[in-house]
Amino acid sequence: QVQVVESGGGLVQAGQSLTLSCTITGLTFEDVCVGWFRQAPGKEREGVSWINRSGGTIDYGDSVKGRFTISRDNSKNTVYLQMNSLKPEDSAVYYCAADTSWGRISRAGQANYWGQGTQVTVSS
Repeated sequence: QVQVVESGGGLVQAGQSLTLSCTITGLTFEDVCVGWFRQAPGKEREGVSWINRSGGTIDYGDSVKGRFTISRDNSKNTVYLQMNSLKPEDSAVYYCAADTSWGRISRAGQANYWGQGTQVTVSS
């Protein structure tokens, strides 16, 4: 059974940093691409960042470029999202997702496996 578990969310002030973690078990971690998505109340889900199987291909949504960094540690079955210079508009539930297809997860925003999400709140 595949499990996707996010952690690291919390309440911070604007300008501060947080690191989210996503640990995926129940599959061969090296076989999946991983993405972070977020959804704020009343808004559509937004793609934040994506990383391919090896970590050699990475992409970011325009709203987080230059502030967020995605990485993965295949030895720990974990993907990280380092979030710097946080803004109130970054407040949302952040979801981790995994799929074998880079195109599905990075362009279509679709994935076979999703976590339950972790709340990030940035106060002004």
